Amino acid sequence: MIFGLILHLALLLIFAPLLTGIISKTKALFGGRVGAPLLQPYFDLVRLWRKGFVFSRTTTWVFLAGPVVGLVVPLLAALLIPFGALPAPLSFQGDLILFVYLFGLSRFFTASAALDTGSSFEGMGAVREVTFSCLAEPTVLFALLVLARLSDGLSLNSLLGPHLLGAWHSEAGASLGLILVCLFVVLLVENSRIPFDDPTTHLELTMVHEVMVLDHSGPALGMILYGAALKMMVLAALLVRLALPWQTDWWLTDAGLFLAGLVGVAILIGVVESTMARLRLPRVPQVLIGTSLLSIFALVLVLR
Repeated sequence: MIFGLILHLALLLIFAPLLTGIISKTKALFGGRVGAPLLQPYFDLVRLWRKGFVFSRTTTWVFLAGPVVGLVVPLLAALLIPFGALPAPLSFQGDLILFVYLFGLSRFFTASAALDTGSSFEGMGAVREVTFSCLAEPTVLFALLVLARLSDGLSLNSLLGPHLLGAWHSEAGASLGLILVCLFVVLLVENSRIPFDDPTTHLELTMVHEVMVLDHSGPALGMILYGAALKMMVLAALLVRLALPWQTDWWLTDAGLFLAGLVGVAILIGVVESTMARLRLPRVPQVLIGTSLLSIFALVLVLR
C-alpha cells in the first residue's frame, strides 16, 4: 500500500512536466524549428520557485488559495485513478464522482483567485473558463456511466480494469471508441489547449485560462504551471488506461507501456495544436454539447 502510494506520486511528480516539454517539442518540429529543450518546463519551475512572492494589497487569502488548491487537487485525483496496471492507492465505491468534482473544486478556487484581483479582464477569463468546464462535465459523467455499465462497479479501479480488453473486442467497442474521443476533447478543454484555448496567446480578447493568472508570479505562478502539468497527466492517464488496458505479469513492461501511452497522448496534443486553428468562441459550446451527445449515444449503445 505504502509502496504503491509512493510510486504513484513519484511517477506523477517526476513525469508530468515532461509531457509539456514533449508537446512543445512536437509543435517546434512541425514548425521546422529546434524549439526549447525537452526539459525546459523543469527549468522554468525551478526559476519561478527561486523568486519571491509578490501580492497586491487589494487581494485576500483567496488569491494564494487558488494556486495552492490547483496544485493539491491533481495530487488527490491521481490517488483515485490507476496508472496503467498500477492500481489506484485510494479506491471506494462512488469515487468516480469525487474524481470529477475535485477538478470542479480546483476550478472554483482558480476563478475566485482571478476575481479576487478586482480586474474585469480576469473576470472575463474566469467566466469563460467556468462556462467551458460546465459544458464539459456532462461528457465526463456520461463516459464514466458507460464504463460503470460495462464493469458493474462504481470505483475507478473497477471501471478501468483489465476487463476493458475484452470489451474492446465486443459490441461495446463502438461505445468505448466514442468515449475515448470525447474524453480526449475534454482533456483539451480542461487543460486550455488548442482548439479551445491557446496557452501561448497574448491577444487579450481571446485569452481564457492564461488571463486568470496574469497577476500571479514567482512561486505562485510555479504552482499554477506545475498543477496544470499534473492535471494533464492525470487526465491523460485516464485515456491511456482506457485505450491500452493490457496487463502483463511484468511490472516493468506495464510501466513502460503506460509511460509510452502518456508520451503518445502528448505527441497527439502537439499534432492537434500544429494542424488546427483555434475555434471561435461561439463554436466552443457547440463542440462541447456535441461531445455530450456522443457520450449519451455511447451510453445508449451499452444499455440496449
